[in-house]
Parts: sequence; structure tokens; C-alpha cells
Amino acid sequence: MASAPQRRRPRLPIRAVFGWLALLVTSTGCSSTAEPPPDAGERALARQYFRDNNAAARKGPRVQQEFLRRTQHPDFGGQTCELGATTVELDPAMSTLRPDPGFSLDGVSPRGRSWVVAVEVTVRRHGVVIGNQIGSQHIVFLNRRAHGFAPCPT
Repeated sequence: MASAPQRRRPRLPIRAVFGWLALLVTSTGCSSTAEPPPDAGERALARQYFRDNNAAARKGPRVQQEFLRRTQHPDFGGQTCELGATTVELDPAMSTLRPDPGFSLDGVSPRGRSWVVAVEVTVRRHGVVIGNQIGSQHIVFLNRRAHGFAPCPT
């Protein structure tokens, strides 16, 4: 019985492999800042923030707007936007939660411990999905609360 011809996998030139590795390492946001990892309480606060956001989004724009006003970081309390008929669900990849001590908005660093996490964002208008993308979301832990920053739909 004749054996089937073996397929050879294409081989990448070694420079291409090292080029991809260099790109990966430089794009992962590695930091030499010795920021302590979030403790169990902060992780729980972050998870609850996203659960509460999504529960509010499922109840509609008005309920989510109230949630966003209530959880807006106090240093940026006056900087919220009306959602209109839009809701925003955030599905975080909690394993990506990492410190971002250099985070600022318009040059202003919020008080507290700033963290960033990868999220899948689903935007609905009148209950219909109008957008879905991968992005990042900042959360700041201040006074044993998780604070976010309200989105402004365009």
C-alpha cells in the first residue's frame, strides 16, 4: 500500500520569526513599574462593575445612564454624555487586568489606582447591535469602589 505524499509545512525565514516576536513583545505593554497586582477585593470590584454595567444595559439606556453617572470617577463627574437610545455592554478578559499608573484623560491623572483591561464592546441602538469591537477599558479603584469613565457616542 503506497503512502500518501507528505506535505511539507512552509518554513518562515528566521528573521521573520524574530521580527514577529519583537513586535509581540513591544506591543504587549510591558512595564518596569513595580505596581502591585490587584488584590482579590479589587478583582471582585472590577468584575462587579462590569456585571452591573451589563445588567443596566440590558434594562435600557436610562438605567445604564444612571449607572454610568453613579460610577463615573469623581474627578471627572461633570464629563458624562447622554446615551440617547444607545447601550454599551462590556465583556472583560479579566486575565488582562493590569496596572496603568500613567493613565490620564486630557492630561489629568485620576486619583486612585488606575487599571486597564481588554474588553469586547457591544453597542446597541434601540436594542439592535450596531457595533462590536475589541478595545480596552480603564477602571480606577478609589475608596474601595471601582470607577469608570462614561462613553460618549458619536
